[in-house]
Amino acid sequence: MNDTPGWASPGSAPSDGREPGASTPADRPVPAGPAEQPADQPGTDPQDSGSQWSKEQPPPGQWSTPTGAPTPGQAPPPPPGPGWGGRPPGAGHGGPGGYGGPGGYGPPGGYGAWGGGWGGPPPAAKPGVIPLRPLGTGEILDGAVSTMRTYWRTVLGISLTIAVVTEVAVILLQGLVLNDTETTDALNDPSASLTEISRAAGGVALSSGAVLLITLVGTIIATALLTTVTSRAVLGKSVTIGEAWRDARPQVLKLFGLILLTGLIAVGVLLVGALPGIVVAIAGGPGGAIAGLLVLGILAGAVVTVWLMVRFSLASPALMLEKQGITTSLGRSIKLVRGSWWRVFGIQFLASIIANIVSSLAVVPFTLIGAYAGGHGLTGFLQNTNENYGWTFLVISGIGSVIGSMLTFPINAGVTVLLYIDQRIRREALDLELARAAGVENYGAGTPGTVPGS
Repeated sequence: MNDTPGWASPGSAPSDGREPGASTPADRPVPAGPAEQPADQPGTDPQDSGSQWSKEQPPPGQWSTPTGAPTPGQAPPPPPGPGWGGRPPGAGHGGPGGYGGPGGYGPPGGYGAWGGGWGGPPPAAKPGVIPLRPLGTGEILDGAVSTMRTYWRTVLGISLTIAVVTEVAVILLQGLVLNDTETTDALNDPSASLTEISRAAGGVALSSGAVLLITLVGTIIATALLTTVTSRAVLGKSVTIGEAWRDARPQVLKLFGLILLTGLIAVGVLLVGALPGIVVAIAGGPGGAIAGLLVLGILAGAVVTVWLMVRFSLASPALMLEKQGITTSLGRSIKLVRGSWWRVFGIQFLASIIANIVSSLAVVPFTLIGAYAGGHGLTGFLQNTNENYGWTFLVISGIGSVIGSMLTFPINAGVTVLLYIDQRIRREALDLELARAAGVENYGAGTPGTVPGS
């Protein structure tokens, strides 16, 4: 008999046809000869020589388990449950009547319950915004959006506050300090001297750097706070803005250092790529060779920079959640991304596209409205002239930037944190620690299922 569950009816008789509890031939004493056999055994019959069977045998064809009424004194066998071999005639293994169809081996939708307890792996626990198992791309994106939707007071409160403060600082800087008409006139004047153009270009670079610095500071603070919020959302626990700040504050300066270090690495790699062209230019080489070396060098440097930035992309959540140092966090990110570079790159690239689309839907309309309300019209704005727009344009376009940042901060931070958690679940079984932290009982007794496309 095959003892595999699901391949025999419950309560069936032993495979050799004897009654349950009957002794086997090995349990009986082997007769030494005809004289020692009992009187009722046909020991001298040539046809039954060496046989241990009784004289009376059941009719042929009755060796299987009876399917009719039970014998006296025997309890009736239980009816076969779903999936125990009781398929109707003509039922196949697939489609209707198959593994998941009516009359098949289990209920609709899967292999079913083979006898009620063999229905495949149990569903993974989901105490928060994601199930505690390896995640698919859609689940990571959905987890980031679910965090923003479920804990919208905290998430949008953090995003809105930082976006407003950042944008106000940028508007004041552009309107009071960087609104230099001399710089604009020098760039628009074809007869301007090289000194004037260099001074104007330096002013533009300084203003752009100042705006970038303010934006970077706001982004880092938002990332630090939203990392804490997302990590608690995975456990199904809410957190206030004050609690998020108290938890993230000790690591904020380290996060600044981490971002600065990765930025310097990126710039250094690009400079190394452009170095051959710079050397040839200093040596007075031909212009074609200089241009070719610069283009190839910068392209090669850009490829290496992207490769490194993806490998370092999980350093920020490692630093914030593991309370690690800067170099240790970089090493942790390299370890977690190793062997999954393309997957990490693809998910983050997709998240960036979604965030930019969401941001553009808010920024572009307000920018066009601001250009029109500023008195320059849409034509002047679309022609990209270097005119200085007034306060009306700065304020209206700033409102669009605030709305865009308020929506993109949670998406970018949430995807990075959930991708970090997903990689740790795959490599370090972090789901066990998360289940204990969330108070999930009896987690790990079954094997959680994987997700298609993970």
